[in-house]
Amino acid sequence: MTTLDQVRRRAESDAKTHGYYLNPDEDFLTDLLEGLRHNEERYGYPSCPCRLATGVFEIDRDIICPCDYRDPDCDEYGYCYCALYVRKDIVEKKLPIKPIPERRPLEKLARAYSKRGGTPSEKPVEEKNTVVSEKPFGAGLKMWYCRQCGYVCFREEPPYVCPICKAKREMFSGLRVKIVG
Repeated sequence: MTTLDQVRRRAESDAKTHGYYLNPDEDFLTDLLEGLRHNEERYGYPSCPCRLATGVFEIDRDIICPCDYRDPDCDEYGYCYCALYVRKDIVEKKLPIKPIPERRPLEKLARAYSKRGGTPSEKPVEEKNTVVSEKPFGAGLKMWYCRQCGYVCFREEPPYVCPICKAKREMFSGLRVKIVG
């Protein structure tokens, strides 16, 4: 079982590595960290506590904390969607934290709600680390590789930023991959 202290240390380490801070409101921060811990126990991975997860890794992969949308949100607004990660100007109270637009594409939001039966209050899908798709596995997926560092992933779209070298989405090239087997 993951402890709240482990979740905090992991978030602090990631924040420091990428030049961010954790939200300075200790009560709010504790709630966010508890949400990450709870989601990790529930799904097997720390999905973002401010978004609806399905429990299906393939669908939720873009909202595993730190989510794919953190860096663009922090660049534009100074903090991520749930305000777990913030820039220095937020910590110094030079900018207020206000609600920001959701960057997660509507089709991904719709898939999350459809897996949950349309309401966020239902129990999560029980499959852990299982790929569930109406299409044959691999249909619609591309192999994306970062032209800067060589990072490779299989997704419908490239990540907003490379998780290894932080290159922007434009640095990814994609190839269609046919899965045989």
